[in-house]
Amino acid sequence: MSLKPPPLSNDCFALPPGVSWTPVDEALAHLQARLTPVAAEDVVPLGDALGRILAEDICAKRSNPPQPNTAVDGYGFAGGRADGPHSLALVDGRAAAGGAYDGTVPAGMAIRVLTGAALPNGVDTVVLEEDVTTDGAQVAFNGPVKAGSNTRTAGEDVAAGDRILSAGRVLTAADLALMAATGLAQVPVRKRLRVAVISSGDELLEPGAPAAPGQIYDANRVMLLGLLRQCGYVAVDMGRIGDDRAALRAVLDRAADQADAILTSGGASAGDEDHVSALLRESGALQQWRIALKPGRPLALGMWSGTPVFGLPGNPVAALVCTLVFARPALGLLAGEGWQQPEGFVLPAGFAKKKKPGRREFLRARVRAGKVEVFKSEGSGRISGLSWAEGLVELPDGALELKEGDPVRFIPYSSFIGS
Repeated sequence: MSLKPPPLSNDCFALPPGVSWTPVDEALAHLQARLTPVAAEDVVPLGDALGRILAEDICAKRSNPPQPNTAVDGYGFAGGRADGPHSLALVDGRAAAGGAYDGTVPAGMAIRVLTGAALPNGVDTVVLEEDVTTDGAQVAFNGPVKAGSNTRTAGEDVAAGDRILSAGRVLTAADLALMAATGLAQVPVRKRLRVAVISSGDELLEPGAPAAPGQIYDANRVMLLGLLRQCGYVAVDMGRIGDDRAALRAVLDRAADQADAILTSGGASAGDEDHVSALLRESGALQQWRIALKPGRPLALGMWSGTPVFGLPGNPVAALVCTLVFARPALGLLAGEGWQQPEGFVLPAGFAKKKKPGRREFLRARVRAGKVEVFKSEGSGRISGLSWAEGLVELPDGALELKEGDPVRFIPYSSFIGS
């Protein structure tokens, strides 16, 4: 049976009284402090766990290696050997991976061993096959040979009972190998977070449809759905809704029933046709955050029937930046992954810029010839810049006069998205 976490409170997005313009770092810290996992727990077979989020810490059921074994093909015996030539008689048989040698190797004798074989009783040292000569009855080699050479001790990698993976980790192929090697066949994971996406606005059309003057194609919905899938979530397409409050209310109801979180684009400000924020206000769970961010407008955050809603700007550039900077780490918390801080890289700027104080700025950017170059225009309507770019340059809140060659922080898109 799946274990469902407790629901979020209706005031989970509420900022402290008196807060107006909120610095980016304060907004992020608030989300990190107030959000908790909402994705239920599940148990899946090991082979189905790739890309899933661990719900619990994982401990090894078996040591790796489970018993002492040989790291090479060669000949095994007890103890090290000093400088000079050595000759040892061979016992009958050999030790190979997959089966135990039935017997004990007497002191002063050796046995043929193959890589991965459990060390027979009486053996703790192996000499490489390339370093010996043999006639089948005895083996000769030159010392010195250190006791324990070319062997692995039981549990030297992982001991039974050791914690090998921590809750919140997004499982990789290497993690599956580690769990398999230490005896696990079933894995406790979080169910994949289901995130609904809604576009709103009378001006929007489905891509490819005949367009009248004043109409534009809905770029946000396909962008957000794709981004969510890249993050490993289940993207739930709730379609495109016109400026009709009743229709939007109905689709929000369906989204809350089908998903763990909701992303909307458009209608999140305070104008006559901003129905997302109006409906959240009616529900008593609206928080409009005025973030000191460029590009970006107020974020409409709230709860709809117990489901968190992230009301994003309608402008595609601002929608993507707000999703990467705010919604992505918040969704990671809801999914049980924990708070994910994107990894940035300090590189020389291939551009110059003057910046006024007061807002954090994110510029569409990419790296060429070891320098960060930015898109030719900062216009928030230039969707081509999102595709041209490979990440964002983050400029600090304060005033800045940046010269070419100065260090800047570049964050690849992949660093926001994570696993």
